[in-house]
Amino acid sequence: MSEFRLPDIGEGLHEAEIVAWHVGAGDHVVADQPLVSIETDKAVVEIPAPQSGHIARIVGAPGDIVAVGAVLVEYADAPTVDNGSVVGEIPVAPATPAAATPPRPAAAPSGPAKASPLVRSLARQLGVDLAGVTPTGPDGTLTRDDVHRATGGGVSDNVGSDAATIEPLRGVRRSMAANMARAHAQVVPATVTEIADLAAWPTLSDITVRLLRAVAVACRAEPALNATFLGPEAGLRVNEAAHVGLAIDTADGLFVAVVRDVAKRTLDDLRAGVARLHADVVARSIPPEELRGATITLSNFGSMGGLHAALVVVPPQVAIVGAGRVVRTPVAVGAHVVVHPLLPLSLTFDHRVITGGEATRFLMAVVTDLQATD
Repeated sequence: MSEFRLPDIGEGLHEAEIVAWHVGAGDHVVADQPLVSIETDKAVVEIPAPQSGHIARIVGAPGDIVAVGAVLVEYADAPTVDNGSVVGEIPVAPATPAAATPPRPAAAPSGPAKASPLVRSLARQLGVDLAGVTPTGPDGTLTRDDVHRATGGGVSDNVGSDAATIEPLRGVRRSMAANMARAHAQVVPATVTEIADLAAWPTLSDITVRLLRAVAVACRAEPALNATFLGPEAGLRVNEAAHVGLAIDTADGLFVAVVRDVAKRTLDDLRAGVARLHADVVARSIPPEELRGATITLSNFGSMGGLHAALVVVPPQVAIVGAGRVVRTPVAVGAHVVVHPLLPLSLTFDHRVITGGEATRFLMAVVTDLQATD
């Protein structure tokens, strides 16, 4: 008998959520065969089997949160090396959970209910006695779906005649909640705004790509904003390269993919890189390392709407640039009034380490680059 525990697959990883199992108890697997998919740090990662052998038991059900170092799989045999083919069938996780056939209920356990801390917390919120719930997870483990089924599918919020369903934060939104709480507790935010006149542009295209370049130019002009705050004792590390985190909105939540070394890349290269990152995020196939290492962040929220914004700086970064919706506005040009496309810009910075003068000079450098012909 041997065990396989959840490895640390990324910096700062403490726990992960099980998305889908690709094997089951009794299956024979070979080394490097997909074992389980987990979600952590906004990415879905496939964990391969570390060895060949027969699976005696899998621990945890989809939706459960497991800690790094916790047992995921128990093998019936000692570690072996097997380069042969897979024997038996490997269950494939359904693409659409809602359309999946409900698992066959297991017999009610005779002892204490087997459930993860997350499932027990959900049961307490919904007022469900786990002792009376029939488990459907592996080895008689209770799942979130079991708890929800025990409530009839929802819970009343006791306000008028309306009913609401409590949905625990999961995956991307759970990570976002933790990051935003940390930012609120640490950062002292301040925001400055400006407007860039894009009349010199031949067409209003590639706004995100031009913004990326303008941010990199501003990082050279005012390096303090392209920095990592290591704490009051250690101080500020000014970064040589501008690795710009690009906020990407999806139905699953907000992702921040990193565009590396922007200053050294051409507009065509940036355009291709942004398209690839966006496609990988939408497909949920972006590698975890593509979501780490940003030195400053850009949010082009104007593609959806809005003008100016007080954005959230996520430490250890010290600044985030926001671009609003382009508005065609009458402006005075000499003795004439003409209509120009104006781009509202916002810069939120950590006032613990960045001065208003540094922030304003940075933002004006962004404006100057955007207003240049290209």
